[in-house]
Amino acid sequence: MLNKSTIKIAVIAIVSLLVFAVAGCGGNNNQESNEQEKVFKVGVTQFVAHPALDLDQQGFLDQMQEEGFINGENVTIDIQNSQGDFNMAKTIADKFVGDKVDAILAITTPSSQAAVQAVKGTDIPVVFIAVSDAVGAGLITELEQPTGTNVTGVYSADPVEQQMDLIIEVVPNVQSVGLIFNAGENNSVSNVNRAKDYLEQKGLKVVEAPVTGSNEVQAAAQSLVGRVDAVFVPQDNTVISALEGLLKVLADNKIPLFTGDTESVKRGAVGTIGNDEYDCGRQGATVLARILRGEKAGDVVPEEIRKRTLMINKSAAAVIGLEIPQAVLDRADEVVE
Repeated sequence: MLNKSTIKIAVIAIVSLLVFAVAGCGGNNNQESNEQEKVFKVGVTQFVAHPALDLDQQGFLDQMQEEGFINGENVTIDIQNSQGDFNMAKTIADKFVGDKVDAILAITTPSSQAAVQAVKGTDIPVVFIAVSDAVGAGLITELEQPTGTNVTGVYSADPVEQQMDLIIEVVPNVQSVGLIFNAGENNSVSNVNRAKDYLEQKGLKVVEAPVTGSNEVQAAAQSLVGRVDAVFVPQDNTVISALEGLLKVLADNKIPLFTGDTESVKRGAVGTIGNDEYDCGRQGATVLARILRGEKAGDVVPEEIRKRTLMINKSAAAVIGLEIPQAVLDRADEVVE
């Protein structure tokens, strides 16, 4: 029979084991809780404010929430805008690196180039969106392949040839097309070169009107009056940020404007086959969320934008006396009345 002393020792031993077990479990729970409670830091750098890029940003924020990353709860999203200044874009990117963010979302080619330059020598991933020519801009070396670097994203090579076909179909007897763009934006130069080559193959004359800043856009438009039958502006951040002045000059002179983005059509351009910028932002958020969950950016294959829209502004055409062919209206995804 066990004496009282033996029983007492056994009870103490059992209680001690239980205490250690509970403490051990509590320690694991605390560790798991700390991991679950990590607040990620994401920097968002946008080159300039205009409706198309604002849609990219909003789509990103909305999809991040759907992915379970709630701003102010488990992620802090620092949104910065360089107002069209590339030096400011570099300063913003350097700030994010100094803040040791967990990832950078770069909207537009200039912002992406600045971010990629800033993260060199670090392991901070960069996800780019609203970039027409990711290879030409030096962000990645090839499409449809993992990059093997800390850079990936969503590229949106514009359907330039289809956009030129739209001009030819809509503008009766078009003979010449003006191209307004910022020669300092790689994405614009790439698209303008494609447009120029295609139009010249079709036997049309091309008149280029390059600018270096938004304050030159209205004068560039004026320089095309009497020389062209239509004007095309690619997805150019500099030109689109000064769209109202451009629209006024062309409307006063009955010249139709076609653009590379749908938001400009809503603002008064005649038409486009353009990228869905809101969905582009959502697509970028899905890519970035994968990285925050543990995937390496270099293993994530850059994606092509998945949605495009044929949009026509019927009322803008009517103002300058241009009648949109019924065949175009019939196949349009959206008609602005």
